Amino acid sequence: MDGTATSYWQLNFDENGNATGQDPGALISAVSASGTTDLFVMSHGWNNSEGDAERLYSAMFPLIANAPGVPAHAGYLGVFWPSIWFPDPPAGSSDAALSGAQISATLARSVPAASAPLATMGALIDSGLGHVDAGTATPAQQSAAVEQFHGLLQNVFGGTTATTEDAGESALIASDNPQRDYAALAVEMGSAPAAGDAEGLADIFGPIWNGAKDALRVASFYQMKARAGTVGAKGLGPFLVQLHTAVPALRVHLIGHSFGARLVSFALSGIPSPQESPVASLTLVQGAFSHWSFTQAADSPFAEAGALFSVTDRVSGPLVSTFTAADWAVGRWYPKASFLAQQDNQDVAAPDRWGGMGSDGYQSVEPSANVALPLPTGTALAASTFYRADANGVIKDTSQSAFAGAHSDIEHPEVAALIVAAATAGQ
Repeated sequence: MDGTATSYWQLNFDENGNATGQDPGALISAVSASGTTDLFVMSHGWNNSEGDAERLYSAMFPLIANAPGVPAHAGYLGVFWPSIWFPDPPAGSSDAALSGAQISATLARSVPAASAPLATMGALIDSGLGHVDAGTATPAQQSAAVEQFHGLLQNVFGGTTATTEDAGESALIASDNPQRDYAALAVEMGSAPAAGDAEGLADIFGPIWNGAKDALRVASFYQMKARAGTVGAKGLGPFLVQLHTAVPALRVHLIGHSFGARLVSFALSGIPSPQESPVASLTLVQGAFSHWSFTQAADSPFAEAGALFSVTDRVSGPLVSTFTAADWAVGRWYPKASFLAQQDNQDVAAPDRWGGMGSDGYQSVEPSANVALPLPTGTALAASTFYRADANGVIKDTSQSAFAGAHSDIEHPEVAALIVAAATAGQ
């Protein structure tokens, strides 16, 4: 890694949370021998290559190393896991500009075992839209192709499981009326106009096939959330227990971006008890998972406990979550992916059942407090407290992505200062 953060290691996991490419015991020995007192552990989100993740760490860790008050003997660990992101459409266009082949090829990089059915799904989309343009298929033929596509979608993604508060996307995958629901999804996502405003998509199968593209985005959202939880609970969590056993005085500071925020959060569930945890702080940067994950049932408007409510005591210091309105991926599109599951949330005044951390931070948690970036000099954070960090003044560059907005606009000294403030709370 480039920059001033010199005590740097990598930890690689496969999709099941198994360490790959190195011996975790050797890594633990290296950390122990380095004299590191505070280890900043960061997980990337939907970068789908090691190079993308490495570039993120090469930017963020030096910012942390240069932040005021960073511990003198800090070390840095980058977590790598097989994540994915649905490709952005060309600038100034909608998802309709992406071909089915482009979408399926991108998804196949992170789901290699499903490359053949994904390729077929991409071909079905392109063929279906081609028939719409040419008028060369009957409704019965198009219907059969949609059913084939949906069957493949269910075969590839139907085995995905996530915790209740993060399972909104599963309703679309389980749909028993894909024609209706794909067309509705296309309108929800903006990839096809509402009925009556077709403008060139008069054939009903135009919106349906564009909705099929969106269905792949929804399915990839769901799978990556679930995968992040698996890698955290089965991979990173047990590794942290081993690290604590070997180096009891080491303080670990977990940092996660996007789906990586879910990974580091679910690592807490892989730590059996507070006594076995080295985690001194948790900072979620534009987290792409449910903002109810840490809520107790008694405090939930849905009377449902989040999956992580019982493991907050694995963090001895603050638990921080940034949020910004400029994060379109989490604030706009993340809840849209759960549109079929929103029958219980039709009242716009009702709590946002399917919202994400990056849109408004932790919900219905205690004790909690609000802060804003940049943090005023000398701001002290308290241990065992949830902080909602308003990042509207910093994480705001929506030019980075036509789809995600400022979701990945996190490489700022102000964000690093927040991470260090959480890491040094009470010291």
